[in-house]
Amino acid sequence: MPEHIKKQLLAEIAILEHELQHELPAEIKKAVAMGDLSENAEYHMAKQRQDFVNARLGQLKKRMAELSLVNLTNIPRDRAGFGSTVVVFDSTKDEEIVYRLVTSEESDVSKGLISTTSPIGRGIVGKRVGDIATIVTPNGKRELEILKLTTIHDEAAEAEATDGTSAAGAEQQ
Repeated sequence: MPEHIKKQLLAEIAILEHELQHELPAEIKKAVAMGDLSENAEYHMAKQRQDFVNARLGQLKKRMAELSLVNLTNIPRDRAGFGSTVVVFDSTKDEEIVYRLVTSEESDVSKGLISTTSPIGRGIVGKRVGDIATIVTPNGKRELEILKLTTIHDEAAEAEATDGTSAAGAEQQ
Protein backbone atom coordinates (compact mmCIF):
# COMPACT_ATOMS: atom_id res chain seq x y z
CA MET A 1 0.00 0.00 0.00
CA PRO A 2 1.38 3.44 -0.85
CA GLU A 3 2.56 5.08 2.37
CA HIS A 4 0.76 8.39 1.76
CA ILE A 5 -2.57 6.55 1.30
CA LYS A 6 -2.01 4.65 4.53
CA LYS A 7 -1.28 7.91 6.38
CA GLN A 8 -4.35 9.58 4.85
CA LEU A 9 -6.65 6.73 5.90
CA LEU A 10 -5.13 6.51 9.39
CA ALA A 11 -5.53 10.28 9.87
CA GLU A 12 -9.22 10.13 8.92
CA ILE A 13 -9.73 7.14 11.22
CA ALA A 14 -8.09 9.01 14.13
CA ILE A 15 -10.28 12.09 13.58
CA LEU A 16 -13.48 10.04 13.41
CA GLU A 17 -12.55 7.93 16.45
CA HIS A 18 -11.91 11.10 18.45
CA GLU A 19 -15.26 12.51 17.38
CA LEU A 20 -17.02 9.24 18.23
CA GLN A 21 -15.38 8.84 21.64
CA HIS A 22 -15.27 12.44 22.86
CA GLU A 23 -17.31 15.02 20.92
CA LEU A 24 -20.48 13.07 20.13
CA PRO A 25 -20.99 11.66 23.64
CA ALA A 26 -20.73 15.23 25.00
CA GLU A 27 -23.26 16.49 22.41
CA ILE A 28 -25.66 13.64 23.21
CA LYS A 29 -25.33 14.22 26.96
CA LYS A 30 -26.01 17.95 26.48
CA ALA A 31 -29.05 17.20 24.29
CA VAL A 32 -30.44 14.68 26.78
CA ALA A 33 -30.21 17.31 29.50
CA MET A 34 -32.58 19.51 27.48
CA GLY A 35 -35.44 17.16 28.16
CA ASP A 36 -38.04 15.44 25.95
CA LEU A 37 -36.07 13.30 23.48
CA SER A 38 -39.00 12.71 21.11
CA GLU A 39 -38.90 16.33 19.91
CA ASN A 40 -35.24 17.06 20.59
CA ALA A 41 -33.59 17.95 17.25
CA GLU A 42 -30.10 18.26 18.75
CA TYR A 43 -30.34 14.75 20.16
CA HIS A 44 -31.56 13.26 16.87
CA MET A 45 -28.86 15.05 14.86
CA ALA A 46 -26.12 13.86 17.23
CA LYS A 47 -27.42 10.27 17.04
CA GLN A 48 -27.54 10.45 13.21
CA ARG A 49 -23.98 11.77 13.15
CA GLN A 50 -22.93 8.97 15.49
CA ASP A 51 -24.44 6.38 13.12
CA PHE A 52 -22.69 8.01 10.14
CA VAL A 53 -19.31 8.13 11.90
CA ASN A 54 -19.63 4.46 12.92
CA ALA A 55 -20.44 3.47 9.33
CA ARG A 56 -17.57 5.52 7.88
CA LEU A 57 -15.13 4.06 10.40
CA GLY A 58 -16.22 0.58 9.35
CA GLN A 59 -15.62 1.45 5.68
CA LEU A 60 -12.18 2.92 6.37
CA LYS A 61 -11.04 -0.01 8.49
CA LYS A 62 -12.25 -2.46 5.85
CA ARG A 63 -10.37 -0.50 3.15
CA MET A 64 -7.18 -0.51 5.28
CA ALA A 65 -7.48 -4.28 5.61
CA GLU A 66 -7.98 -4.67 1.85
CA LEU A 67 -5.02 -2.44 1.01
CA SER A 68 -2.75 -4.20 3.47
CA LEU A 69 -3.33 -7.40 1.50
CA VAL A 70 -1.84 -5.87 -1.67
CA ASN A 71 1.34 -7.80 -2.38
CA LEU A 72 3.63 -6.02 -4.85
CA THR A 73 5.26 -9.31 -5.85
CA ASN A 74 1.89 -10.45 -7.24
CA ILE A 75 1.68 -7.46 -9.59
CA PRO A 76 2.65 -8.60 -13.10
CA ARG A 77 5.93 -7.41 -14.62
CA ASP A 78 4.82 -7.65 -18.26
CA ARG A 79 1.19 -6.47 -18.12
CA ALA A 80 -0.68 -3.46 -16.81
CA GLY A 81 -1.48 -3.56 -13.12
CA PHE A 82 -1.56 -1.35 -10.03
CA GLY A 83 1.09 1.36 -10.31
CA SER A 84 1.55 1.03 -14.07
CA THR A 85 1.77 4.03 -16.35
CA VAL A 86 0.08 3.26 -19.65
CA VAL A 87 0.09 5.26 -22.89
CA VAL A 88 -3.00 4.40 -24.93
CA PHE A 89 -4.39 5.47 -28.27
CA ASP A 90 -8.09 6.24 -27.98
CA SER A 91 -9.50 5.61 -31.47
CA THR A 92 -12.79 7.27 -30.48
CA LYS A 93 -11.05 10.57 -29.69
CA ASP A 94 -8.17 9.98 -32.11
CA GLU A 95 -5.60 10.88 -29.43
CA GLU A 96 -2.93 9.44 -27.16
CA ILE A 97 -3.69 9.51 -23.45
CA VAL A 98 -1.44 8.69 -20.49
CA TYR A 99 -3.03 6.90 -17.53
CA ARG A 100 -1.54 5.78 -14.24
CA LEU A 101 -3.36 2.95 -12.48
CA VAL A 102 -3.82 3.83 -8.81
CA THR A 103 -6.02 3.04 -5.81
CA SER A 104 -9.51 4.52 -5.67
CA GLU A 105 -8.32 6.95 -2.97
CA GLU A 106 -5.70 8.43 -5.32
CA SER A 107 -7.79 8.60 -8.49
CA ASP A 108 -8.07 11.96 -10.22
CA VAL A 109 -9.17 11.71 -13.85
CA SER A 110 -8.06 15.27 -14.62
CA LYS A 111 -4.47 14.24 -13.75
CA GLY A 112 -4.66 10.91 -15.58
CA LEU A 113 -4.83 8.94 -12.31
CA ILE A 114 -7.29 6.13 -12.96
CA SER A 115 -8.47 3.70 -10.31
CA THR A 116 -7.91 0.03 -11.04
CA THR A 117 -11.58 -0.45 -10.15
CA SER A 118 -12.93 2.13 -12.62
CA PRO A 119 -14.28 0.96 -15.99
CA ILE A 120 -11.15 2.20 -17.81
CA GLY A 121 -8.85 0.79 -15.13
CA ARG A 122 -10.54 -2.62 -15.20
CA GLY A 123 -10.28 -2.64 -18.99
CA ILE A 124 -6.56 -1.85 -18.99
CA VAL A 125 -5.47 -4.16 -16.14
CA GLY A 126 -3.85 -7.30 -17.52
CA LYS A 127 -3.19 -5.84 -20.99
CA ARG A 128 0.19 -5.80 -22.77
CA VAL A 129 1.63 -3.44 -25.37
CA GLY A 130 -0.33 -3.94 -28.60
CA ASP A 131 -3.49 -5.17 -26.85
CA ILE A 132 -6.78 -3.36 -27.35
CA ALA A 133 -9.04 -2.71 -24.37
CA THR A 134 -12.72 -2.22 -25.16
CA ILE A 135 -14.28 0.01 -22.52
CA VAL A 136 -18.05 0.38 -22.17
CA THR A 137 -18.89 3.89 -20.98
CA PRO A 138 -22.18 5.80 -20.72
CA ASN A 139 -21.22 7.49 -24.01
CA GLY A 140 -20.72 4.16 -25.79
CA LYS A 141 -17.78 1.84 -26.40
CA ARG A 142 -14.21 3.12 -26.51
CA GLU A 143 -11.26 1.20 -27.86
CA LEU A 144 -7.92 1.88 -26.23
CA GLU A 145 -4.79 0.42 -27.82
CA ILE A 146 -1.89 -0.03 -25.41
CA LEU A 147 1.09 1.79 -26.98
CA LYS A 148 3.53 1.89 -24.06
CA LEU A 149 3.60 0.29 -20.63
CA THR A 150 5.76 1.05 -17.62
CA THR A 151 4.98 -1.21 -14.65
CA ILE A 152 5.53 -0.39 -11.00
CA HIS A 153 8.54 -2.78 -11.14
CA ASP A 154 10.05 -0.87 -14.10
CA GLU A 155 9.66 2.42 -12.23
CA ALA A 156 11.28 0.96 -9.10
CA ALA A 157 14.23 -0.31 -11.18
CA GLU A 158 14.60 3.11 -12.86
CA ALA A 159 14.50 4.87 -9.49
CA GLU A 160 17.12 2.47 -8.12
CA ALA A 161 19.37 3.03 -11.12
CA THR A 162 19.00 6.80 -10.79
CA ASP A 163 19.69 6.71 -7.03
CA GLY A 164 22.71 4.46 -7.54
CA THR A 165 24.12 6.74 -10.24
CA SER A 166 23.59 9.84 -8.10
CA ALA A 167 25.25 8.22 -5.10
CA ALA A 168 28.27 7.08 -7.17
CA GLY A 169 28.60 10.55 -8.69
CA ALA A 170 28.49 12.17 -5.27
CA GLU A 171 31.26 9.88 -3.97
CA GLN A 172 33.56 10.83 -6.84
CA GLN A 173 33.30 14.56 -6.11
